[in-house]
Amino acid sequence: MEMERINENTIRVLLENEDLSERGITVLDLLGNHKQIENFFYSILEEVDTDHQFQANDAVTFQVLPNKNGLELFISKNAPGGMSGSDFTEDSDAVSDYIKQQLLENDGGKGKQRRTTLKPSAKAEAKDDYSYYLNDPDTPTREVVIKLQDFENVVQLAKLLHLDGAVSNLFKYKRAYYLHLIFFVNETSEASIKDEVAIALEYGDQTNVTPDVLAEYGKKLMEKSALELVRYYFK
Repeated sequence: MEMERINENTIRVLLENEDLSERGITVLDLLGNHKQIENFFYSILEEVDTDHQFQANDAVTFQVLPNKNGLELFISKNAPGGMSGSDFTEDSDAVSDYIKQQLLENDGGKGKQRRTTLKPSAKAEAKDDYSYYLNDPDTPTREVVIKLQDFENVVQLAKLLHLDGAVSNLFKYKRAYYLHLIFFVNETSEASIKDEVAIALEYGDQTNVTPDVLAEYGKKLMEKSALELVRYYFK
C-alpha cells in the first residue's frame, strides 16, 4: 500500500490487489457487500491517518478509482463531493454501482481512465440500458440460471459470451457460482437466446435453483453486468 499526502485536506492511497488480499477483501467483495465497503474505507483511513486529523472530521469524503491492479482511493476532509459516512446510510448502493460503472467505462474506452468524484446521486446517474425493462412487470423475459463449479469457469465463459438483449447477475451459493441470465424477449431473438444459453452450458449446468433462492440465501457478487465486469477485470 502506498500513501501520499496531497495537501492538508487530501490523502491519496494506492491499494494493489495484493494489499486487498492481505486485508481479506477483493474487488468482488466491494461490488456486492455494502457494509464491507464502509468498513474497508474506514479501516484504510485508520491506517493512514496516524495523527487523527481526518478521523475526527465529520466531513470526510472518499473518492475511488478502480483499475486492473487494484484501487486508487482519495480521502478528503472539508471538501464537497465524494462519499461521506452519512451517504453510506442514505444510499449504500452508490459505491458498488460507481465501481461497476467505472470498470465498464474503462473497458469501453480502451483502457483510458477518468477520475470522477463519487456523489450520492451516482446510482441514479449510472447508465443502464435495461433498467427500465427490469422494473417493468409487463416486459416479457426468459430467465436461465447456470451453475458453475469454480470462478475460473466464470472467467472463461465471460470471455466468450457477449449477451445481446440480456443482463447477467453473478451469485455465490453453497461453494459454487451461479450465473443468472435475464433475456428480454422483445430485444433479442429466440435463436440468439438459444445460442447464448448453449455457450453458457459449455462451462456450467442448468440448475433448478431459482433466482429467488439465490437472492435470499446466496451472496450477490455482481448485478446486471456480471459478464462484462468479469471480462474486463479478469482478462
